[in-house]
Amino acid sequence: MVEADEMGNTANPRLRMMAVHAHPDDESSKGAATMARYAAEGHEVLVVTCTGGEAGSILNPAMDRPDVLANMTEIRREEMARAAKILGVSQRWLGFVDSGLPEGDPLPPVPEGSFAVVPLEESTEALVRVIREFRPHVITTYDENGGYPHPDHIRTHEVSMAAWDAAPDPERFPDAGEPWQPLKLYYMHGFSRARMLAFDSALKEAGLESPYTEWLAKWDPDKADVLERVTTRVECGEYFEVRDEALKAHATQIDPTSRWFAVPLEMQRETWPTEEYELVKSLVDSTLPEDDLFAGIAGPEQGTEEKVNT
Repeated sequence: MVEADEMGNTANPRLRMMAVHAHPDDESSKGAATMARYAAEGHEVLVVTCTGGEAGSILNPAMDRPDVLANMTEIRREEMARAAKILGVSQRWLGFVDSGLPEGDPLPPVPEGSFAVVPLEESTEALVRVIREFRPHVITTYDENGGYPHPDHIRTHEVSMAAWDAAPDPERFPDAGEPWQPLKLYYMHGFSRARMLAFDSALKEAGLESPYTEWLAKWDPDKADVLERVTTRVECGEYFEVRDEALKAHATQIDPTSRWFAVPLEMQRETWPTEEYELVKSLVDSTLPEDDLFAGIAGPEQGTEEKVNT
C-alpha cells in the first residue's frame, strides 16, 4: 500500500476506487473496512448505490415505528449519508427504485419499473456516466450470484459488467462523458464457510456462544466455499470498528444487538483481519495472490490509454 520515504512523503499517488452496491447499507456490510482503509490512506473512494432501498424491511425492532415507516425513503438517505461520512468516502445515488425481495412459491414478479427490470441499457448508461466522471482505477461489485440471490444484487452485477465494457468505448453512450478505462474489476466476497468456522472455533475456545453453529450445521457439504475463488485479501483489521459504526448508522436495517456484532473486534483482528476479493478483470500486471486492490497500478493517469482485456 502507501509507503513513506525518509522525509515522510507517500510513495504511492492518489488513486480512485469505486464500489458498486445495490442498496444503502450494502456498502457497510461488504468491503467497508477496505474502503475506510484506502480513504484514510488518501485515496479517493466512491460508493455508487443503485437503488434507494425503499423496499427494505425494518430489521431493527427499535426502529419499527409508524413515523419511520412513513418516511422510509428520506430516512434511508440520511442513514447512507451518515455511513459515508463515518467511512470517509463519497457516495452517489444511481437513482433506481428498489425491487424488493420477492417471497412465495412460485416467486412473484418484481414491481414494474424497479431496478431489476429496468432495461439494462438504461441502467448501464447511468453507471457509465458516473464511471466517466469519477474515472476509477478499480471497481468492486458483486459476483454473478449477486453475493446472494436478491434481484437487485444480481442486476448490480449485470450492470457493473456491462458498464466495464462500455465506459472506455467512445461509440457507446457518446453523451455520457469522455471514455474512461478502469484497470481492475473485483467481486467482493463476504462470509465464507472457512471464515465462519474460524470465528465459531475462536468463540467456543473463549467460552463464548457462537451464532455460527446453526449456520454451519445447515451448510450444504457439496457447496463450494467462495474462498476458493478469492485472489486478493486486504488487511484492514484496524478499520473494523469504523466498519461497524458505519453499519450501525443504517439503524432501520441493523440491530446493534444482532449477531453481526457477536465476535469481539480484537478476536476478529486476530482470527481473520482481512476482507476478500476475486480479481476478474485486469489490464495491469500483478502477482496473485494479492494484498492490495491497487496492485500493479502505476499512477492516477493510468487507464486513459488502456484497452479492455477480455
